[in-house]
Amino acid sequence: MKNLVALVVAMTAGFLVIAQTTPTTSIPVFPKLKDSDPLPTGLFINLAKAVNPAVVNIFTTYMPKGRGMGGGGRGGQPGDPNRDPFFDLFEQFMGPSPYGPATPQQSLGTGFIIREDGLIVTNNHVVDKADVIKVQLEERSKESFDAKVIGKDARTDIALIKVDAKRKLPFIKMGDSASVQVGEWVAAFGNPYGYGHSMTKGIISAVGREIDELNLFPFMQTDASINPGNSGGPLINTQGLVIGVNAAVDARAQGIGFVIPIDNVKSILPMLEKEGSIQRGYMGVQLEDIDDEQAESLGVKNSEGAFVMMVLPGSAAEKAGLETYDLIVEFDGKKIASARDLTKAAAGTPVGAKVTVKILRNGKPKTFPLTMGSNSDLKTARRGTKDAKKIEGVKAPFELGFIAGDYSASLAEEFSLPRLRQPRPVILAVENNSEAARAGLAPGDVILDVNRIEVARAKDVIKNLRKGTINILRILKQDRVVLVSLRAK
Repeated sequence: MKNLVALVVAMTAGFLVIAQTTPTTSIPVFPKLKDSDPLPTGLFINLAKAVNPAVVNIFTTYMPKGRGMGGGGRGGQPGDPNRDPFFDLFEQFMGPSPYGPATPQQSLGTGFIIREDGLIVTNNHVVDKADVIKVQLEERSKESFDAKVIGKDARTDIALIKVDAKRKLPFIKMGDSASVQVGEWVAAFGNPYGYGHSMTKGIISAVGREIDELNLFPFMQTDASINPGNSGGPLINTQGLVIGVNAAVDARAQGIGFVIPIDNVKSILPMLEKEGSIQRGYMGVQLEDIDDEQAESLGVKNSEGAFVMMVLPGSAAEKAGLETYDLIVEFDGKKIASARDLTKAAAGTPVGAKVTVKILRNGKPKTFPLTMGSNSDLKTARRGTKDAKKIEGVKAPFELGFIAGDYSASLAEEFSLPRLRQPRPVILAVENNSEAARAGLAPGDVILDVNRIEVARAKDVIKNLRKGTINILRILKQDRVVLVSLRAK
């Protein structure tokens, strides 16, 4: 009978392998190993045979839209002794530096098929800049397919692409990552340096690695070898299920690879396929963590919470009534102990959701209803300032070690300052080994307020500094607001 399901059962050192010879194209799932079970002979051989048909090699081509000024960007040129090794996390996995010549650039990546119609999961950075995306299903085949982007999300580094192969394709099933344990055997599949359909094995080295610069989700860490070109490939458990998406390595080390947990990936795939992007709730606040010393100076008893450094105009936070210097301690019923807590809680809240936000303002608790917005809600209106006739620097008292001047167009050009909604004083110079230098102040920093008092001119800074205590300055460093503590003599 044509539609009968035939089962092929093979015993390999006590390991039961079941392969279905049916019309389905899904990769077979192997029995789950118990912690006490010995590692079966031929386990990884069977995994390779089962998984590789659903792994694809991705080749992309893009034309840089412009040329940089040289210098290798924020990481420096490769081989530069001053180059930050951690920068390689980005460059190795996100393609060539944008500071090279304006010629077509090619890069490699990996993906895995999750549906027989050719739907493929990969990393956003594999396809983000691509003008042409080619997918190769089999390493020795000359056949390749054009792929189209279905959806992508830079914050989680996940993308969905699709090919039309005119036939049903083998696909791999996704497992769960919540139950993954440190020490568990895993295998990584990919296209490292163009060596297609490569497989490496190792263990889960750690879970919950928070690297906010790279991903909204916490990573799993593995010592299974991951190299440039592995990005977007699957990390497989002993059942042949995907438990993560290979994303990055720490180039300073060997055997430190980072993987996006599959549970987090599954949570965004439906929206990616339907909408093409992820719409996240957005409060419109810039946050910072404060220490106990800063909390005391600001009149806050507890430093736990997310400290509001800036409320963006037109944002949901502004509409709700939040203000600078508020300490957010609860969001939608969840306790907030740090800025990271609030960032993740807000990112997981849909646009339009109604939440309550509890804060401490001047040490007193307040509660605000807030409707989550989106980035597109923000007002972009900013106005410049009139050029000052003359830049006059004023030296800070109490041996703080900096000189401040009034904002002007010429000063803005000199320090490449952002356009401001209103004039603010600018730090012109910082003395070596001074209190200001140790606190991280630098020429070009814009002073927003001193000891919670807004300042517009350099003389306002001097007027509001206090002797013999800790002074709190809110500083704009290009596009980020930070809180600086200066102890005055």
